[in-house]
Amino acid sequence: MLTGAALWGVSGTAAQYLFQERGFSTGWLTVVRLLLGGLVLLGIAYKKDRSRIWGIWTNKTDGFRILLFGIPGMLATQYTYFAAIQHGNAATATVLQYLAPALITCYLALRAKRLPGPAVIVSVGIAVLGTFLLATGGKVGSLSISGQAVFWGIASAFALAFYTLQPLKLLAKWGSLIVVGWGMLIGGVFSSLIHPPWHFSGEWSLGSLAAAAFVVIFGTIIAFYCYMESTKSLPVSEVSLLASVEPLSAAVISVAWLHVRFGPAEWLGALCIIVTITILAKAKKPVNASS
Repeated sequence: MLTGAALWGVSGTAAQYLFQERGFSTGWLTVVRLLLGGLVLLGIAYKKDRSRIWGIWTNKTDGFRILLFGIPGMLATQYTYFAAIQHGNAATATVLQYLAPALITCYLALRAKRLPGPAVIVSVGIAVLGTFLLATGGKVGSLSISGQAVFWGIASAFALAFYTLQPLKLLAKWGSLIVVGWGMLIGGVFSSLIHPPWHFSGEWSLGSLAAAAFVVIFGTIIAFYCYMESTKSLPVSEVSLLASVEPLSAAVISVAWLHVRFGPAEWLGALCIIVTITILAKAKKPVNASS
């Protein structure tokens, strides 16, 4: 999980470089990332057990679930995150995405028909404060990042929450390679109907080639596999805690490499959301996520 989270954070910064310095589009990088990642993971799954790779489609319920995971899960998580980076920066986009643990905890409490406990209420309040500081830089009435960056960042948090909870039964039955592989391929095929991969805009160079390769190989194939494997074997709360490495790595690398301006208010906002993740991970879960 730590490896996947760190790679995600670094790949977000690589994506920012491609968007803002090489003119790549969100749609193109999303569709290429999903198509290549899905094909590679399914290829590995095929070599391990070729019969199981198609088995998920023999059950109507599982087939419907994998479609849901692929489009409003995998594709939505990818596109909203990249859009938040393109309109803002990798550090802010990644931190905003990690409002997801608060959303997950609130959802589980509602599903269990229980009022959120004190830890949840406090953590949500801290998360709201963190979001305010990131969006405004601590200045009431103004935005330190664009409104589109805030919108896509919050949308990515909802998408990540769905992405984390929706495929749990599929993962338990079919494993990460098959579920993540099909999810990526489905998301990539659907996305290609809107953003064909052969419609490219941007500037290729040795640096952009290396960044794009890192996003696809390390930030997609390896990172997503690690993340989904961890959701199968660890409680959702522990996954959320370990995943806090991602916003930290994204913030540090964005500031050091791309010279993103991150003032005291933004660092405090990032800290608030990471504290939220820690509180929720240590708090008693309202209900088992896989139930």
